[in-house]
Amino acid sequence: TIDAFKTKKAQQIFRAFNHKLRQVILEKIQENGNHITVTELWVLLRLEQSVCSQHLAILRSAGMVKTQRDGKFIYYSVDATGLKKMQDAADFLLNPKV
Repeated sequence: TIDAFKTKKAQQIFRAFNHKLRQVILEKIQENGNHITVTELWVLLRLEQSVCSQHLAILRSAGMVKTQRDGKFIYYSVDATGLKKMQDAADFLLNPKV
């Protein structure tokens, strides 16, 4: 049987990653030692703050980034576990064992 919830969640994860700007955001987070604020990120990428925040929210919802609060600052880092799950799912879909 098909689990509608799991299917919807998988779709959300793949859609989140299948966007060039979000891929660039993930790369920039990693390049900055997995410790960057939204302000540093939008300045670095020359984006509107709201656009950057929106894309980070999508990545966070999909489990690709995580946050850590330090006073008034929120630092973003790549969630390696979330990305590994996505990669494992993609590998399974591309190379199913019969």
